[in-house]
Amino acid sequence: MSRFACLVWLLSVLVPVVRPQEKPASAPTTPTSGPRLEFLDEVSFYEQRFVRLADAIPADKYSYRPAEGVRTVGEVYLHVATSNYNFAKTLGTPLPPGIDLKALAASAGDKAKVLQALKDSFAHFRNAVLAVKDSELDNPEKTPRGQTTVRGLFLLICGHYGEQLGQAIANARQMGIVPPWTEERLRQEGDKPKS
Repeated sequence: MSRFACLVWLLSVLVPVVRPQEKPASAPTTPTSGPRLEFLDEVSFYEQRFVRLADAIPADKYSYRPAEGVRTVGEVYLHVATSNYNFAKTLGTPLPPGIDLKALAASAGDKAKVLQALKDSFAHFRNAVLAVKDSELDNPEKTPRGQTTVRGLFLLICGHYGEQLGQAIANARQMGIVPPWTEERLRQEGDKPKS
């Protein structure tokens, strides 16, 4: 092997090839204003309410059914979780690998699994909302209620959260459980001097 060939071989081994760097996939950033930020604030509000109330309910009460044909406590929370995944799919974000919505629904009696599913589904849904561009907010969206836009879908989702939270609160109250945020408010009011 000639000296020149040895030098070329040595340089090819020791010196890395300079290539244009690939742009890393940028994570969607949280908006600083506008409808997506407002919607994400609502999602966060409902998430903390669902998670705190679900956590306050004893594990043995997750199979409580207030009446025949009505969802159990665990089923209400898992309905919210599976809805989050389905809403994300509607917005163009597929289910995460390994998520089986039917298998998820079967774990309604397991408090730990329900809480984790709830948290995971909200994180996934939040990422789906972040992936929506502001320019897509007026895109048409078909729903069971009829034609709307992505922005209109945000309103429908908030309505769904409110309905399910109301059911979760009613279930808790029937079992004698006061929602944690109400308990905190009552404690604060009790600490205030009476006029």
